[in-house]
Amino acid sequence: MVLYVYKYVAPPELLRQRGALIRTLAILSIMATAGPITIAQQKLKNNSSSRAAIRAVLDAQAAAWNRGDVEGYMDGYDRSPNAEFVGGDSITRGWQEVLDRYKKKYDTRQKMGVLTFSDLEITMLSKDAAIVLGRWRLKRANDEPHGTFTLLFRKKKAGWRIVHDHSSSA
Repeated sequence: MVLYVYKYVAPPELLRQRGALIRTLAILSIMATAGPITIAQQKLKNNSSSRAAIRAVLDAQAAAWNRGDVEGYMDGYDRSPNAEFVGGDSITRGWQEVLDRYKKKYDTRQKMGVLTFSDLEITMLSKDAAIVLGRWRLKRANDEPHGTFTLLFRKKKAGWRIVHDHSSSA
């Protein structure tokens, strides 16, 4: 018995089509994996710029405070009746009311001391909201009050602003 083995050779047109199909699938595969990476990279970039902007607000607040400029310090808060400060056993609502509270409590440069923020943790909640945990410290001639805070920042027309501040003393 004689056995014949035939080798199938595809015509050149079929080979070209198969090559084009493989290239197309490779390109689609790359695009499918690169798309989410690009989106994730863009979100990370946006988060980084938002974190930097929030940090800049806190730096500007500390600088204003250390100049004795309470109004400048308050520029970090949303100028709204909805701005809130929680501290001790009180809740103060409204930008003007929070300003008045600071002016009453820190009515001299000596009482203001030198403010520093540390151990900041900025967590983005969404593209226009972030929560900041940290520590505050006042260095004054006779004492050094300090504590922790939780700030809720919202992105407003004026930029990132504090809408809720919960501060406590140690």
